[in-house]
Amino acid sequence: MVSKTPTKCATKLSPSPKSKPKSVRPHRLHRKRSFSPLNSLATAGSTAINASIRSCRRRLVKLFSHLVVKKQRAGFHRLKNPSSSPSPPAPLANRVAPTNLTLPPTVKKTLFLDLDETLVHSKTDPPPEKYDFIVHPIISGRVIPFYVLKRPGIDELLLAAAGASFEVVVFTAGLESYASQVLDQLDPTGAVIKHRLYRDSCREIEPGRFVKDLALTGRGLDQVVIVDDNPNAYTLQPDNAIPIKPFVDNLGDAELGKVAKFFELAGLFEDVRDAVRCYLSDFGDDFGTSV
Repeated sequence: MVSKTPTKCATKLSPSPKSKPKSVRPHRLHRKRSFSPLNSLATAGSTAINASIRSCRRRLVKLFSHLVVKKQRAGFHRLKNPSSSPSPPAPLANRVAPTNLTLPPTVKKTLFLDLDETLVHSKTDPPPEKYDFIVHPIISGRVIPFYVLKRPGIDELLLAAAGASFEVVVFTAGLESYASQVLDQLDPTGAVIKHRLYRDSCREIEPGRFVKDLALTGRGLDQVVIVDDNPNAYTLQPDNAIPIKPFVDNLGDAELGKVAKFFELAGLFEDVRDAVRCYLSDFGDDFGTSV
């Protein structure tokens, strides 16, 4: 019995001389990296250091935030970013709005009169040599006596304004507790002075500087005139103002007598400001003004 030998085994064992072994390309070789304990140790150390840095950073941020909150509760405020410029504060004129200012309507022209150093002069203790009456207002919880001297010609001025069909309004930067008592002495029945406006009706442009804004009184600016010794008071409507020299204690003062002559001109003009310009053209030098 003859056994047959598979040809595949013979072929594998003795390849044909014509067949060439295939060359292996270098890029297909996969080199196995050798393990190094030193490299492993360095990598592990670097990872641990980075983790420690991140942990310390988180702790510092948490600690700083805790301190900021604690200071804020104790009355401190968080600082703003210095790169952001703060907005400018609102003007005092907008923050301190006048109250009790708008007057009831009228068909008459209106004369606004200042009080201190325009119609009267007042001082506290010690009593002066000359005064007409005393008022006792309560200011800051204390009763303070004021000795009041009337300016010469005040009664004639009030009568001249009323006779010229002017509505008379006293507009003062003084406190109501003081000024109301003075006005009660000047016009006890209220027959001449129809309305009273005090400090709370003024605009406080800056601390201690009060402005009387006639545009907020409910009167047309062509129908109003103001007499005041302080130019700051009428800085918003200078064309409506008759300036007057301050009064202290000169019993020979004749300023109010001059102002009374204004009412002789007022009836000739529809716009009171035209009458003011005409009046100042005659008496402007006396007030140190130029027209």
